[in-house]
Amino acid sequence: MRYLVIGAGGTGGSIAAYMNEAKKDVSVIARGKHLEAIKENGLRMETPDRGSFVTKPIKAFDMENYNERPDVIFVCVKGYSLDDAIPFISKVSGPHTVVIPILNIYGTGGRMQEKLPGILVTDGCIYIAAEISEPGTIVKKSDGIKVVFGTRKAEENRDVLQAVKKDLEESGIIAVLSDNITRDTLQKFGFISPFAACGAYYDVPAGEFQKEGEIRDMFTALTKEILSIAKAMGIEFETDLVTSNLTFIDSLSPSASASMQRDLKKGGASEIDGLVFEVVRMGRKYGVDVPVYEKVSERFGFRI
Repeated sequence: MRYLVIGAGGTGGSIAAYMNEAKKDVSVIARGKHLEAIKENGLRMETPDRGSFVTKPIKAFDMENYNERPDVIFVCVKGYSLDDAIPFISKVSGPHTVVIPILNIYGTGGRMQEKLPGILVTDGCIYIAAEISEPGTIVKKSDGIKVVFGTRKAEENRDVLQAVKKDLEESGIIAVLSDNITRDTLQKFGFISPFAACGAYYDVPAGEFQKEGEIRDMFTALTKEILSIAKAMGIEFETDLVTSNLTFIDSLSPSASASMQRDLKKGGASEIDGLVFEVVRMGRKYGVDVPVYEKVSERFGFRI
């Protein structure tokens, strides 16, 4: 199958690099100096589990110069860049193209589906800690990659999704074809949202979460508020969210941080509205008190 990965940051770049190394037909959309470096030198990955490697040649384009018709599109852009990607996805998709959004913000697939009628848009999430360290290079700060994806309605399921799962697994990526993607994407959101919120509030990396004390306690409290919202929504996770979150945070490189936190420090656009402020709105919608999220939101200018 022909794959297109939109976004060559820590998430999309890692997926593209692993699939390219496995000789899958994958193209990646990038921009600026990052795109230039990938086209000239390949895409370099620095990982704790596979060491350092450069995957080349790899097909890399900007949106203006991509002219293939992909079977599967992984959308790996930031939430604030999604609207810019919608017209491009509509242009390059065929009647059988499947779109798999891998974004941090909960409910992205459903919102995309409304803007892309006639194209199957699933939902998805990823477990990875990775970022661009310099143009053409991605540093992965967690072991392995796990991608979870699936349709929101059982009747929308297609055989092609099993083929995607197989291709990901052959690329060294753990792939889960979910039978309850609404639950599973909320569970992932239930990690990245507290991680981003707490990290930004204290301006600290993962290593500070790994120590007993105030920061770890806030991370736990934020997780419990997500858990309360999930219960109000009628969603039950298969594992204890607090335990799984603490286990995952302890597995990260001490220098790891959420992209939202890094974007805030740069002073540019960030996903804080969808990752933090939205939880306050969800709390209101479902009648759940979220005082810790309100505290973090007020710090960053959200009017309660």
